[in-house]
Amino acid sequence: MTRASSADRVAVDASTSSTDAVAAVRAWIDANVPAAWRAAARRGGEAEIRSVRSRDEYEQWYPVFGRSGLAVATWPVEYGGLGVDPETARLLDRELAPFKLGRLNPLGLNLCAPALFAHGTDEQRLRFLPPIVTNDERWCQLFSEPGSGSDLASLATRAERDGDDWTITGQKIWTTWAHHSDWAVLLARTDPTVPKRKGITYFLLHLHPPGVDVRPLRHITGEVDFNEVFLDGAMVPDAQRVGSVDDGWRVAGATLSSERQMVAGAGSGGVDRIGGSGIEHAIGLAQQREVHNDPVTRQRLARMHIEERIRLITNRRVRAGLSAGRAPGPESSVGKVHSGDVNQRLQVLTSDLLGADAMAWPIAASAPIDDSGRHDDPDSYGESLPREVHGMLRSRANTIEGGTSEVNKNIVAERVLGLPREPDPWRGTPWNEVPRS
Repeated sequence: MTRASSADRVAVDASTSSTDAVAAVRAWIDANVPAAWRAAARRGGEAEIRSVRSRDEYEQWYPVFGRSGLAVATWPVEYGGLGVDPETARLLDRELAPFKLGRLNPLGLNLCAPALFAHGTDEQRLRFLPPIVTNDERWCQLFSEPGSGSDLASLATRAERDGDDWTITGQKIWTTWAHHSDWAVLLARTDPTVPKRKGITYFLLHLHPPGVDVRPLRHITGEVDFNEVFLDGAMVPDAQRVGSVDDGWRVAGATLSSERQMVAGAGSGGVDRIGGSGIEHAIGLAQQREVHNDPVTRQRLARMHIEERIRLITNRRVRAGLSAGRAPGPESSVGKVHSGDVNQRLQVLTSDLLGADAMAWPIAASAPIDDSGRHDDPDSYGESLPREVHGMLRSRANTIEGGTSEVNKNIVAERVLGLPREPDPWRGTPWNEVPRS
């Protein structure tokens, strides 16, 4: 994978003044963003852009954006960024905002990259980060297992050393976008004779060689986001191990904290909302349906607007910590717990505003489709399925994915509030002596 040349990047670096940085981004937009997309942004924003730009067209063009350095402006240049400070990056993002240039490969950017920055070698960062930025190599996360979801540290997938390689055997589940991915971050047990958190190692696994079987799992809404992955003697070179042997739980902390922040909602810098639309859409729908003057509806809308603002402010506070150089910690669990609950209630409210139309849609809309359905294009799941109903159904997973709300509440209680740990009668017991279902 070739690294982007200086000619591919926008003409901004750490020494560029704010005025020159803004001018350089505007020049880059004029030279690289297709004219039809720019005209659509000037006419009417996101809706107009969607009318002239398909998802496939955006994916084909996206490496141009990736090579510019603008997608990860604060990252060092050698890893695909521009090396600018957070304030300059925010200025650049404001210039890009009207054109809706969303970051692709969010699991690579938000799950793999934090672990590589915190615990990877420079060789690993140089090899894997640039193609993550350009979306040339897509990533997923192989953590959860059928018997190890909420208690992730009890995972049973094995990694056995064979010279300079590791042999991986086991099963993972609920793996988001594995069917679209090339690589995965993987946790596997390398020492079963020590307590569960001390015998785990973190790997980078290529998904296409023999021994890896990806099987899609279909949502209630018809599309495929999640997968189960079977590992039968899959080989991983030791050069693709991140951190020390048996120290994977500490390495995974960077991934897990970033994942909670990624799915925490508005302003999180990752997946803005998995399942549904924001409060602005609900307000517009209430006006369209002429129920906005109903006092109960107005109260529900006002309450959700307030909670959306609270979520935005909370996530901005976490992002400010990240910008100051602090790693995302247990505080990210606060946003994760709040986000899942808020989004579920918001999507129920939005579907309620449809009235009987939320129920009376043709059954054909829920018929099976092919496995290429994407999480952010609900129109592809059947034109008859209302957007609001799809969002409500999809949001039911919000309090499970990215760590269940129950687990995250424990993290908040123990690590943020300083309350006593939850009792664990098997704490400190070797993993292979702990009863398993």
